[in-house]
Amino acid sequence: MPLSLHRPICFFDLETTGTDIARDRIVEISILKVFPNGNKESKTWLVNPTIPIPAVCTAVHGISNEQVANEPTFAQLAPQIHQMIKDADLAGFNSDRFDIPLLAEELLRAGVDFDMGNRVSVDIQTIFHKMEERTLSAAYKFYCGKNLENAHSAAADTNATYEILLAQIERYPNLAHDTKGLSEFSTRKKIADFAGMIAYDNDGDEIFTFGKHKGAKVTRILESEPGYFSWIQNADFPLYTKKVLTAIKLRKLNTKS
Repeated sequence: MPLSLHRPICFFDLETTGTDIARDRIVEISILKVFPNGNKESKTWLVNPTIPIPAVCTAVHGISNEQVANEPTFAQLAPQIHQMIKDADLAGFNSDRFDIPLLAEELLRAGVDFDMGNRVSVDIQTIFHKMEERTLSAAYKFYCGKNLENAHSAAADTNATYEILLAQIERYPNLAHDTKGLSEFSTRKKIADFAGMIAYDNDGDEIFTFGKHKGAKVTRILESEPGYFSWIQNADFPLYTKKVLTAIKLRKLNTKS
């Protein structure tokens, strides 16, 4: 097997009600779990998002409100999904910027304490863009010599993403074969949360990347302006961003005690 795995890795793709990580919902999720011995397990679920699917999104992925009306909600599926991914690294196409952040929001909303602390992610789109600068369909044609049938269906996109990574490893001798190395190569920038609202500076300290405190160290702002923490917690920020900020605050308090 060309992909060197020390633990399982889950390739996944989402179809959604939109692109807003904090507000939009999943309508379909497909997961392909690949084990170190090469065995594979796959699951695809349609999801009732509990909010309307805009017509413009249905036009892209073909999933209508009527199709998901009697499907389980994400909260109902969360235990199964978490069980499948909990021991695995994660991979996808543009997954670092969209799929993983949205999945994290849905899991946290369902009461699952999802965290990336003990796993890595591999973004196949970033590898592709660093090497060739193309789209998913073009990547599939370029690397695998195939036309991507049923593009924008979660299962087709998920399996194509897996095949592309295997072809990338074969094509580029200097590309790492293990998930840690692939993760490091496919990471665009070092961020603490998924939404990119908290990043790291050259000292390795967390900094805000938005608003009036853009570029300021998080710990300094939490100490000098404690109300800023409360404002973020009560405002419409992603749940994972709030979780990361809380962890920084608790770490700061523990170092004082």
